[in-house]
Amino acid sequence: MKKWTSPVSFCLVFFTLICTAQESTYDLKFKEVSTYLMDPEKSIIKNTEQSQRHNTLLTVLRASDLDDVLDYDGEFTVFAPSDMAFAKLPEITIARLLDPKNKEVLKAIMSYHIVAGKLSASKILRAMCRGNGKATFTTVQGNKITASMNGIDIILTDGHGNKAKIIIADADQCNGVIHEIDTVFFPVEI
Repeated sequence: MKKWTSPVSFCLVFFTLICTAQESTYDLKFKEVSTYLMDPEKSIIKNTEQSQRHNTLLTVLRASDLDDVLDYDGEFTVFAPSDMAFAKLPEITIARLLDPKNKEVLKAIMSYHIVAGKLSASKILRAMCRGNGKATFTTVQGNKITASMNGIDIILTDGHGNKAKIIIADADQCNGVIHEIDTVFFPVEI
């Protein structure tokens, strides 16, 4: 009868060395998005303050006084335009938005990116399954956003036909969830 413990022991030692000697692919991917890491114990606004991807969003949330709302205990889903999404806009548009006399318009625009309640990506997908490929959600502003699929991407469409893709989903917060999107919605004229 052959001894099998020796080859098994060798395999275990070899496997342990491989696992501990190299960084895993998961760790590398995790570090690549480290600027987006958020503490699930903090509120949406506190994590946005820490994020290096949402500086413009934080500025407009503060200018519209929605930062107070997103610091409450209630649950919210924020479809958060990244700094790159805001960079697609002309500089004059950002300047107009931040003008104090346009505060209500800015509040309406930013409220269009917020839904009351916590909608994880899986909840959005389940709602789309029940809705034959589409799901509609009412924003805090009062208008609707429709979610649909394009390949493997979740696409949001506003009432004017403007589209935004969720590029990073499910950043959990103590008072909701953030889904980063690649476009800013404009439900009102500025």
